[in-house]
Amino acid sequence: MTPSRGYLLRALFDWIIDNDLTPHLVVAAQVPGTTVPEAYVKDGQITLNIAPSAVRDLYMDADAVSFSARFGGVPMQVYVPTAAILAIFARENGQGMGFGMEPGADTLEAQVAAALEKGEPLNPVADDRPEVETTKSEKPQKPGLRVVK
Repeated sequence: MTPSRGYLLRALFDWIIDNDLTPHLVVAAQVPGTTVPEAYVKDGQITLNIAPSAVRDLYMDADAVSFSARFGGVPMQVYVPTAAILAIFARENGQGMGFGMEPGADTLEAQVAAALEKGEPLNPVADDRPEVETTKSEKPQKPGLRVVK
């Protein structure tokens, strides 16, 4: 039987959107084939906002989730295999589901373990943002708006 994570993920995404909430994914960034912005990974995980207003070209199927988004103003293509998705939840109230015990989860875990044994490299997205120098010696400008009666 095929893993159910991709199907559950899509159903929960639709449920969260239908309730006018913001869907977020918790992703294990170390899973081979995962392409996420490395600069935002903490403790091997990253939380991604996948609301239609936050991403472009969102594609979800039984194998992966992919989309384009901006991280720190830099556009990036994100690719997350379903095996790397740990949870989906609504930002506003935390409602959602953690994965790992659903039907077919053992198949996904076996695929990840096999890939890690082979030593498949990650596909991290490079952080190409230029370093911005800030100077505090500049005097703040006066507001440019005025009241017109």
